[in-house]
This record gives sequence, structure tokens and C-alpha cells, in this order.
Amino acid sequence: MAEPVRMGFLAPTSREEVAELEALGAHSLWVGGHVASLNPTREPLVWLARLVEQTRTVRIGTATLILPLYPPGLLAKQLADLDEASAGRLTVGVGVGGEYPSDFDACGVPREERGSRANEAIGLLRAFWTAEPVTHAGRHHRHDQVRIHPAPAQPGGPPIVVTGRRDPAMRRAAQLGDGWMPYLYSPERYAASVTEIRAQAERAGRDLRDFGWYAYVFVSLDDDEAQARAEAEQFLGGTYRGDFSAMLQRVACVGTVEQVTARLRAFVDAGAEHLVLVPCARAPQTRRRLLAEVLPALTR
Repeated sequence: MAEPVRMGFLAPTSREEVAELEALGAHSLWVGGHVASLNPTREPLVWLARLVEQTRTVRIGTATLILPLYPPGLLAKQLADLDEASAGRLTVGVGVGGEYPSDFDACGVPREERGSRANEAIGLLRAFWTAEPVTHAGRHHRHDQVRIHPAPAQPGGPPIVVTGRRDPAMRRAAQLGDGWMPYLYSPERYAASVTEIRAQAERAGRDLRDFGWYAYVFVSLDDDEAQARAEAEQFLGGTYRGDFSAMLQRVACVGTVEQVTARLRAFVDAGAEHLVLVPCARAPQTRRRLLAEVLPALTR
């Protein structure tokens, strides 16, 4: 029997809205952010700590934590403590960033090293999460018998889900990650990425039996299709500082309940098991309708 589709959301900042989503049956809540981007955002770990205290049962995660900005030892400690505080409900979505060079300038990290730093950090996080002494001599980090403990609540540590859009991110997911979460993808591109990651994992001798397939999707839902489209164009254009009118139907789910359901079903058919949704407008109302009207149609 196929596993049921899981539906999560970018976490609201309101404690009341977080409580409502948990009560309504959302499967996960996610936080993201930057250090010094053009748009004002929160820092993901600080926001995640708040979310730990605001929730009791829902899965929580980062989407996305820009991994190369953080010292792996410090990050391993923070995430282990957060996993313990949440009783093992944490998933860590990681990316390499790069769209805002100011993030890297603010943290004193060379932007051109972001990929190699992320790859090295993933292995170090897992090593530190054993709570045993770690000795490591890598390109960017050196450690001599460093022990970080206690261990996270989850054996082996929280799952590390690789986010991104391009070939290096897919390689990282196939070779090092516990899951894949692209964004601004069409269902067709998502299906192609699943095929590519499976092929690369097979060549690397990796078993993806417990691998998580996530899709981070922007949603604009309205009974008036034209209104839904206008709100999506405004939201995405403001977020990414660009014109999305020509590509909107490829990178977002837009329209009526029936249209949004059909588009999300296409992601599920392409291999997505866990949808992480970002409403473009009227977020509380949109989230309620997605859980009440769309999710049941996806799980039948």
C-alpha cells in the first residue's frame, strides 16, 4: 500500500497560527532565512528554537539552513540540543545559498567555497552526532578528539535533507543526503530529478530505501483564477526580485482548489512524498483550505 501524502508548511510567526496548524493535522512546519539578504528575514536556528517551544507533536525542520555559513561543531551542538528538546522531531534541510553574497561576507566565508564546505560539514555533523571523539583533517576544518555530547534524540542524528535546484545539489543529495527538497520546480522537473538522484545513488552504491522525497512549493489558491495568478506574481516577484509572469505555471501551484489539487497531484505522481507549501497570499485561510479540501483529495 502506498504511503499517505504528507503536507507541511512554512511556519507562521504567530504562536496562535502555529497551534492551529498543529491542531488541524499539518505534518510538518519549516523555518528558513538568511543572515544578510536583501529581504529582511529571521535567522533559521533562532526561529527553530522558538518553534520547538511552540509545538508538541508536529515535525519541525529548516528549509533552508545555509550550511556553509556555520561552523560544523557549533551547528552540530545546536541542532543536537534542539532535537533533544523537541523529543526527536527535527529534520535539517540544508543548502549552499549563494544568491546573496552579503550572507557570506557577513559570516566571513568565501562564497566560492560554499559547495565544498557544505559537503565536508554534512559528514562532520553526523560524526559529531555520535557523541564520540572526532578527529578530522579536511580542506576547511581540522579537529583533534573533539567530543560534542549529549547525542541528539534521534539515533544517528536528525535526517539531513538537501535542498537546491541544480546538478551539484542533486549529487549532494544522492551521495550524502537523507532526502531531497528542490524549490521552484515543475512536476516534470521534479520527476527528472528523482530519476537522476536514483541513478547517481545506484552508481555510488547507496540504498535510498529510507530516503525522503520532499517538494517545496509555492501555492496561490483562490476561487478566482486570475486573482490567484496576480497574487502569486506579486509574491514571487517581491521575494526573488524578478518577473515570474512567464514561468508562473511551471514553478508554482496557482488557481482554484481543483487546479491546485491537480498540480500537487502531479508532484506526488512525480515522486514527492512530503509537500512543503508556502502560501502566496492570505496564508491562514489558504493553509486551512489546503488541509481541509486539498489534502484529502491527494490521499485517496
